[in-house]
Amino acid sequence: MPSRVPLSRALSKLGILSRARAREAILAGRVRVDGRVIRDPMAVVVPERIRVSVDGVRQQAASWRTVLLYKPRGVVTTRHDPQGRPTVFDLLGEEARGLVAVGRLDAATCGLLLLTSDTALADRITDPRNEIARVYLVTVRGEVSEAEASALVAAINGLRAHSVLRRKVSSKETHLVVELREGKNREIRRLFAAIGHEVTRLKRVAFGALELGALAPGRWRAVTRAEIESAFPTICGR
Repeated sequence: MPSRVPLSRALSKLGILSRARAREAILAGRVRVDGRVIRDPMAVVVPERIRVSVDGVRQQAASWRTVLLYKPRGVVTTRHDPQGRPTVFDLLGEEARGLVAVGRLDAATCGLLLLTSDTALADRITDPRNEIARVYLVTVRGEVSEAEASALVAAINGLRAHSVLRRKVSSKETHLVVELREGKNREIRRLFAAIGHEVTRLKRVAFGALELGALAPGRWRAVTRAEIESAFPTICGR
């Protein structure tokens, strides 16, 4: 059954305006819903059942699209950055219209980022209850012992890795493969900080069954519905 959401979010879900710009347009009286001007961004609507116009122009929902982007380091996962840093939407250009990021990668983290026009799908993928796998290549300062790696899986300060594999170990640095299932904010950096190791490089290489593969930094490719259904079988078809 279609869900009821605030109008500002509905315009974002439909790929018409970002939530911030939708709020501005609604407050300015520029948005009509089913022929009526609505000035309350929190007015509750069913996105799939409304007719929307902005500045007198009838708006159509964005077509279903999902892309897989290799986010480079130094690029932020936001539409507008107060510090003037490049964003993932800058990389996509016109292709970014109607897309929302599925979760975030911080500026210092590179790798696989999904963007989609399907906000319900984005919500299901990022819901911690669905335990979608996220796999990272991690480099940290110093030697991470087997005991420390096991501690990350056992849980520290309410954080827990699903699995940790040491790939290369020296007194200078350790290379690991870490799988998460919840995706909390800066979770890997906080986990390693808790055992006294600073993360120096972090790259996401898989999300569900989707892999970064040979994609180059800053490049992207379209993802089909069939790929999404195969990559996230537990949440698709609900």
